Amino acid sequence: MDKFKTATLAMMLATCSPATPVMAEDFNYVVDRFADIEVLRYKVPEFESLPLRQKLLIYHLTEAALTGRDILWDQNNRLNLPLRQLLENIYSSYSGDRNSEDFKAFETYVKQVWFANGNHHHYSMDKFKPAFSRSFLEEQTSALPADRQPSASVKDELFRYVFDPAFMPKKVNQEAGQDLILTSAVNLYEGVTQKEVEQYYEARKDSTDATPVMHGLNTRVVKDTDGKIVEQTYKVGGLYSEAISRIVDHLTQAREYAENPHQATVIDKLISYYRSGDLKEFDEYSILWVGDTDSRVDFINGFIESYDDPLGMTGAWESIVNFKNLDASRRTEIIGSNAQWFEDHSPVDQRFRKDKVQGVTAKVITAAILAGDAYPATPIGINLPNSNWIRASHGSKSVTIENITQAYDAASHGNGFNDEFVPDTMVRNLMDRYLFITDNLHTDLHECLGHGSGRLLPGVDPDALKAHGSTLEEARADLFALYYLADPKLVELGLIDSPDAYKANYYHYLLNGLMTQLMRIEPGKDVEEAHMRNRKLISEWVLAHGKDDGIVTLDKVNGKTVLSINDYEAVRRLFGQLLGEVQRIKSEGDYAAGEALVEKYAVKVDPMLHKEILDRYAHLSIAPYKGFVNPQYEIKRDEAGNPTDVIVGYSEDYPQQMLRYSRQYSTL
Repeated sequence: MDKFKTATLAMMLATCSPATPVMAEDFNYVVDRFADIEVLRYKVPEFESLPLRQKLLIYHLTEAALTGRDILWDQNNRLNLPLRQLLENIYSSYSGDRNSEDFKAFETYVKQVWFANGNHHHYSMDKFKPAFSRSFLEEQTSALPADRQPSASVKDELFRYVFDPAFMPKKVNQEAGQDLILTSAVNLYEGVTQKEVEQYYEARKDSTDATPVMHGLNTRVVKDTDGKIVEQTYKVGGLYSEAISRIVDHLTQAREYAENPHQATVIDKLISYYRSGDLKEFDEYSILWVGDTDSRVDFINGFIESYDDPLGMTGAWESIVNFKNLDASRRTEIIGSNAQWFEDHSPVDQRFRKDKVQGVTAKVITAAILAGDAYPATPIGINLPNSNWIRASHGSKSVTIENITQAYDAASHGNGFNDEFVPDTMVRNLMDRYLFITDNLHTDLHECLGHGSGRLLPGVDPDALKAHGSTLEEARADLFALYYLADPKLVELGLIDSPDAYKANYYHYLLNGLMTQLMRIEPGKDVEEAHMRNRKLISEWVLAHGKDDGIVTLDKVNGKTVLSINDYEAVRRLFGQLLGEVQRIKSEGDYAAGEALVEKYAVKVDPMLHKEILDRYAHLSIAPYKGFVNPQYEIKRDEAGNPTDVIVGYSEDYPQQMLRYSRQYSTL
C-alpha cells in the first residue's frame, strides 16, 4: 500500500554528500539514543514566512493530528494504554537512584515502548524483552499512590504482557501456515479466526461493483453475544468516539482558516465521514482531497495504511500536516507531468498498463507535524489514496518529505559505513556524488508513478493477494522506480546530470536488500516487515538470476562478504523482468504465484551471512532505526485575545514530549 517507510534511510544518506544544503550547523538534530534507536529533531523551514491564516490552519490541523494518538496505541494492542499509564506513573515519580541498573533498564524499556506506540517493536513486530527485574516493577508499582495503581486483575495481565515471552509475542505474524489473526497481538479482531474473517468479507464483496469501498478499513471485527461476526466502526458514537469527537472539534476550528472553498469542502467531508463511519463517504472525501491541488497547506488524517493488519485491511490511525516546498517541487512536478510517458514505456505487458494516467499530482513537502502511525518513525514519501478505482479514475497525490530526508542526512555523517561495506573506491565516489539525489528521485518515482502505475484486470479483487499484498505492492513500486532511475529520460528532463548517476542507487539498494538491512533482524528470526521483505525479494531475485552470468555476485574479500555489480545495464533488465511478473501477479490477482515469490526470496535469512553482518555493524556507531520528536507550536495573541502569530519551537527532548503528549492528548 502506499507509504514508503525506510528505517534504513539514515544509513543510506550517511554514505553520501548532500546534493542540497543541509540546515543550520548549530541545530541539534540528535536528541536521544537508546537500544537500537536514535531519536532526531527536524526543522520546519519557511514556516515563519507563511501568512498568519496558513499558520493558524497548520496549528489547528496539528492539534487534530496529535489528538488521535491514543487510537493507534489501542489498535496496536488492547493493553498498551494501561501499560503506558503505569510506566509513565513510575517514570515520573521515581525517587530512587536513577543510575541504578534496574532504573536504567526500565528507562530504556519505557523509551522503546514510546517509540513503538506499544510493547512490540515497530519493525520486527517482536515483543520487547525488559532487562529490569520483575521485583523492581512490583516494588515501583506498589509505591505508587493507590489511585495511580492498576487494579489487581489489570496488573496481573500487564505483568504477563511485560514478562511472559509466550503471551502476545508478535504484533503482526506473517508466518505461512499459521492463523495470522489468532497469532497476532494487534487489537483489530476478537474471538474470530482468519478463515472466518476472510469468509465474512468475501461474502460482503460484490465483484461487479466498479467502485468498491475498502472493506474493513475503519472497523474492528468481533463476534457478538449470539456468535455472529460484526464490525465495530471507528466513528463518533462508535469505537474510539471520544478521541474522534475531539479530532472533529479541531478539524472544525481548522476549517475556519481554509485557504479556499475546495479545501473547506475537503475538511467538511472528512468531518462528515468521521461522524458516519460510512466508507462511501471516505471515498468521497478521498476524491475531493485528490482534487485539492491549489492549497499550499495539506494533511492526511485518518485510518490509512494497513501494514499492521495481518490481513492487510484495517487502517492504522495516522496524520501528517505539511505545506508545499515550492522550490523543491519542480522535480516532482516534472515527473508527474510526464506520467503517461513512463506508463507507456513500462516493461510490463500492455494488458496491465493504464491507457490513460489520471490526475497524478506530485510535490515536495515540508512536514509540520508527525502523528499516529507516522510518529516517531515516519515515511519519507507518501502516495494516496489507496483505493484502486479512485486512483484509476481520479488520480493520486504523491509527496516526498524533504525536511525529513535532510534531517536524516545531517545527523548521519561519518559513521564508517562506506569504509566497511563499500570497499571499491570508484563506487564510493559515485555514491558520494549521487546517492542523495538518486535516493530522492527513487522516492519520487516510487510514490508518484510506481504506486499509481498499472491496473487490475476487470473483476480482480483488490485484496486477492491477502497477507502478501503489502510486500508485493511495495516491490512493484520499488521496481518501477529502480527501472526508470537508469532511463535516459531522467537526464533529458534535467532531473539528473549524469547517465551513470543511477549506479549509486542500484549498488546501495542491492547492498541493503542482500546484506545491510539484516542488522535489524535478531539471530534466528525471519524477515517479517513488508518493506524489508520487499527489498529482500527484489535483491535476492536479482542475485539468483544474475550470479551465473556474473552480473551480480557476493564475493569474499579478506574474509568479508562484498557485493559486486559487474553489469549495471543487465541489472536494469532484471529489474524490468521482475517488474513485469509482479505487475502480472497483481493485475491477475495470482495469489499462488505471489506467495511463492515472497516465500522463496523474501523471508528466510542465511544465518552465516547474518552473523557476519551483525559482527561488522557492532564496530560502527549506527543505530538501526531512527525517528523524530516534533516541533512545538504556540499561538501568540494580543490583549484582546486575537491571534497575532504562531511560533514554532524546538526545545523539547524525547521524554518531555512523550509525557506532555500523554497529559495533553489522552482521550481513551
